[in-house]
Amino acid sequence: MWEGELQILKTALINEVEGEQFYALAAERSGDAELRQAFGKLADDERKHQEFLRHLAQQISARESEVKVDVLEFIEVSSPAIFVRAPAMTTPGNWEISAFYVGILMEKASVDYYREAASRTTLASAKQLYERLAAWEQSHLDALEKVYEVLQQEWWERQGFSPS
Repeated sequence: MWEGELQILKTALINEVEGEQFYALAAERSGDAELRQAFGKLADDERKHQEFLRHLAQQISARESEVKVDVLEFIEVSSPAIFVRAPAMTTPGNWEISAFYVGILMEKASVDYYREAASRTTLASAKQLYERLAAWEQSHLDALEKVYEVLQQEWWERQGFSPS
């Protein structure tokens, strides 16, 4: 039982580390201040996810008879409010639109992974954590998709045509 639970956490943890690294790089490369801030917020959220997962992994590694994740009360699942306005793309190569698309793919994969992990775990507190993380990742996904749609439309307009 414990090894299966640890494997779920190991995979989740590496996914969060990869997400943090990607969003930190996106923040660094972005030519738009608001987008830098948005990507930075996403990187911070991925770090928080890692903390929750490490906390649970420590308890499972110690094979504690009752695994608790007290940090759940600190996870608020609401709109991440990472985008105040529809940003204008200022980078000549439109790097940001690609970064948003990759972010969408990563967030979709995370939502799916956490939902699957919640269905596979035998620990009630782990199930609760995975469900919360899935909801948190879904809020990221929703925000990224909204901005991506705006960026995509702006890109089409700058090209002198519209997809409609």
